[in-house]
Amino acid sequence: MTDHYAVIGNPIAHSKSPQIHAQFAQQTGQRIDYQRLLAPLDGFADTVRRFIDSGGRGANVTVPFKLEAYALAEQRSERAQAAGAVNTLLFEAGRITGDNTDGVGLVRDISLNAGVMIKGKRVLLIGAGGAAQGVILPLLEQHPQSLTISNRTLSKADDLVRQFAHPALHTCAIDALSETYDIVINATSAGLSGDLPPLPGAIFNSASFAYDMLYAAQPTRFMQFAQRHGAVTRDGLGMLVEQAAESFYVWRGVRPDTAPVYKNLRAQV
Repeated sequence: MTDHYAVIGNPIAHSKSPQIHAQFAQQTGQRIDYQRLLAPLDGFADTVRRFIDSGGRGANVTVPFKLEAYALAEQRSERAQAAGAVNTLLFEAGRITGDNTDGVGLVRDISLNAGVMIKGKRVLLIGAGGAAQGVILPLLEQHPQSLTISNRTLSKADDLVRQFAHPALHTCAIDALSETYDIVINATSAGLSGDLPPLPGAIFNSASFAYDMLYAAQPTRFMQFAQRHGAVTRDGLGMLVEQAAESFYVWRGVRPDTAPVYKNLRAQV
């Protein structure tokens, strides 16, 4: 018997999730069918319920529906509550459970795939939107020496610090950044428009690791800037694969090997 899953978004044709989960299923011997579902901008909940009625067992959720998925979920994991958003839905025993696997995907890509330990490091997180909020708890769980949130609108970063109320959390205005960090993570979407936050080069040195949550065939503007100032860089393709693997584990109870899937995907980007 084949179980049905989907990724729901608008737009959705570009999503690589079906390809990723098909490889996970083949590798682990799981019988699943995974499709793209285009939801109308005003029809996310109806799309989900129709999918459940048709036998759907779970779904990934992408732009712009992660907040609606959070509201729709009747039960939420701790990391979903911390993120304030849901990217993974599980339909089981008549209930909709919401989870968020973005943060654990980021942490695994940095620590396992890139081999960069977060514990004891000084980490700078650029951005204070949903992407940033979704990774704060998993980053804090790695016990960094400090986690500084920097944003063009500092009040948004201050809101996150108050929300998480953790002694390692700090804020700093982008134009006030002057120290060097061990790990710098770009959680803004500025790179999609070819933009770059006005970062000082002093936040990097030759021992810094710079990570952009975005990915592309060529290094992003953030990565190019970091490289010019000596940092080692990595884009977010591995995060995409790792968060998908965590979703797969939530649904199936089996953890796939992400390395060959990442390799195949990288060859196609």
